Amino acid sequence: MDRPLLGSEFVTLTRRLVLSGLAALAAAPATAGTRPTVRVTKDPHCGCCNGWIDHLRAAGFDVEAVDSADLNRVKARLGVPQALASCHTAEVAGYVVEGHVPAGAIERLLAEKPAGRGLAVPGMPIGSPGMEVEGAKPDTYEVILFGPSGRSVFVRYRGAAPV
Repeated sequence: MDRPLLGSEFVTLTRRLVLSGLAALAAAPATAGTRPTVRVTKDPHCGCCNGWIDHLRAAGFDVEAVDSADLNRVKARLGVPQALASCHTAEVAGYVVEGHVPAGAIERLLAEKPAGRGLAVPGMPIGSPGMEVEGAKPDTYEVILFGPSGRSVFVRYRGAAPV
């Protein structure tokens, strides 16, 4: 049989609800409004670039896409080494993101803020975000942290999953 809540029971219940709600908010992933915008410069006719942009948006990033016929000039201005080049170049929070870098790697980059110019996935690995091919086994590939002090493996992925 239900009974009405007494004053102290109501306060305890309300406090518990508020605290559990705050804990849930703190544990929830950041929403697009709390993350910096990702500015992607891409070829206007590239479908895989649009697939990568969709991947970022699905992960909660705001994305501004800019079509350019001269991506090499953008890559040179941002200091992307030729050996790490891919089909699109992005900028986020002062970092460069080159190619099909998974959203999880970008989230880690923004959280850890390592010294370096940015992240790159050279080429176009099958199964990387935007490069999914139905029925094809995803490639294992490295996300490279690069900058003036050199290059290192930031994380390895198979398709869109870290390994």
